[in-house]
Amino acid sequence: MSREAFAYRRAADVADALAEGVQANAAFLAGGTDLLPLWRAGALAAEEVVDISRLPLSALTVDAGRLSLGALARLSDVAAHPEVRQRYPLIAAAIEASASGQVRNMATVGGNLLQRTRCAFFRGEGFACNKRRPDSGCGALTGETRQHAIFGCSRACVATHPSDLAVALAALDAEVETDAGSGGRRLGLAELYRLPADSPDRDTELAHGELITAVHVSGGERFASRSSYLKVRDRASFEFALVSVAAALEVQGGVVVAARLAAGGVAPRPWRLTASEAALTGAKLDRSIFAAAADQAREGAHPVVDNPFKIELLRRAVLRALETVGGEA
Repeated sequence: MSREAFAYRRAADVADALAEGVQANAAFLAGGTDLLPLWRAGALAAEEVVDISRLPLSALTVDAGRLSLGALARLSDVAAHPEVRQRYPLIAAAIEASASGQVRNMATVGGNLLQRTRCAFFRGEGFACNKRRPDSGCGALTGETRQHAIFGCSRACVATHPSDLAVALAALDAEVETDAGSGGRRLGLAELYRLPADSPDRDTELAHGELITAVHVSGGERFASRSSYLKVRDRASFEFALVSVAAALEVQGGVVVAARLAAGGVAPRPWRLTASEAALTGAKLDRSIFAAAADQAREGAHPVVDNPFKIELLRRAVLRALETVGGEA
């Protein structure tokens, strides 16, 4: 099906990109692995596409206990970087569980975090979708909901966020740095994403034309030896998660002194499992505490018609991830 044409412009520098991106109905293009499929599906109607792929925002640095990823760093480059693999293996594992090698060679860090839901009611024309057409309803509520959310959803939207990388970064308390032309700001990953409530057409707190320039992770190295990314999906590759779990522990003298757990495939954003983290913190490293933490992961779940199975699947995924990072416990 043919789509409305858009004007294409390659940004000369960041200032140029911001000046163009703030225009009405403009969209940024980096790797294009999500924007172009959205355009083909009729879920994006941009009048101008601003190509930012050549901007100098792809640096990766590790310094003084902090990892900084330029927003235009390619996922494959991040996952293959020796410092990431050694000090932040959770990030590398999450990326390697994403999409395909070909897509990872094109996709960028910033674009991956901002990709839109794979909900078929959003991606397909002819369905009611408040995310696609505000106030049109949510077709998923009376349709196939197997892939949909069990946390953080509303009557207006039950879609899930698709990024694997975002789940790992949420577990590591990452911050996103942005630029809007009038000055930059930093947002915790949890602050970046909006829950749907009554306005699911807005996925994030970014203003129109605001550009992610970098992602920062501080203090994540302490979890390097005990971290794992587990992704449960219908097929082994190029598939989005039914449930995923990013697990990271810091253990001293057999006691868990810090725990980080986040889940994907279950909510409109990466979902921190704070009750599970609390159950682990200060506890002796053993399987009984892992089981207790896994039980807590189900707290507050509200499934829809076809996905109550995700509650038990999440519990088991958390338990398996914790047993993996717990080593000999």
